[in-house]
Amino acid sequence: MIVIENKWLKVGIETSGAEVRTVQHKINRLDYMWTGDSAYWGRVSPILFPIVGRLKDDQYQLEGKTYQMSQHGFLRDVQFEVEKQGDTNVSFVFESLGRFKEVYPYEFKAFIHYALEEDSLLVHWEIVNENQENMYFSIGAHPAFKVPLLENETIEDYSLHLTPASNKSAIEYELKNSLIHEKGSAENVSVIQLSASLFEHDALVYSHIDEIALKSNTSPHGVQVTFKDFPFVGIWSKYTEKSGTMAPFVCIEPWYGIADTVHTTGDLKEKFGINKLEKGETFQAEYKIRFN
Repeated sequence: MIVIENKWLKVGIETSGAEVRTVQHKINRLDYMWTGDSAYWGRVSPILFPIVGRLKDDQYQLEGKTYQMSQHGFLRDVQFEVEKQGDTNVSFVFESLGRFKEVYPYEFKAFIHYALEEDSLLVHWEIVNENQENMYFSIGAHPAFKVPLLENETIEDYSLHLTPASNKSAIEYELKNSLIHEKGSAENVSVIQLSASLFEHDALVYSHIDEIALKSNTSPHGVQVTFKDFPFVGIWSKYTEKSGTMAPFVCIEPWYGIADTVHTTGDLKEKFGINKLEKGETFQAEYKIRFN
């Protein structure tokens, strides 16, 4: 595991998937990330690429050919190389080199940069199009934060505080059989009390939200995820139908992309929320997590 740290935080990142696995706060001595217990969900903060969410029938079409791809794509399971590392920062790189032609016909290079700034972790993505044509893709984050953070708290002691983008109208979506359906305006959504029933029908999904803070009602601790200009965000926890309970974590997921809509054509170029990157160009995006 690669470790970066400063006066406030110590962060552990695996080269497999360039995945953040641990965040320890040196001052308040709290561990903020989900443990990755496979009894609930074995991941902690996977990177979603080249799709976010699920495709209709787990497939898409491109230039007349059909490709199969499972939920969230394959980048979360590849082995990254460390490009450079300092005390408070590390950069990972992965080159496709023809290894995914059967599921994704494009060649790309992915850089994942992590840097600490006081009590915050900055995450910066770069996707390089190495084709002689336009490249279509989605990319998303999926960090899972431990809830509750303190032993004497419950999940119901926490709430989510949403900050909509100031220049666009926020929209709420719902998932039907893992596919996206527009639900309506989310202009009045600002505070969501955390409870298991929220996730009975899968994730909560919104567009045009700039920030979500997970706050405790009984202590000053929580996390603040800032992702200005990201088009979508998901909020998710594993729901157990038999007991009517949620797992002891909540994911706040900034996305450049989204699951297929119920009315999708299946053509990747026409996919709702897809990104188009011209040949030789680089896509960049950044979000920040503050731990307090």
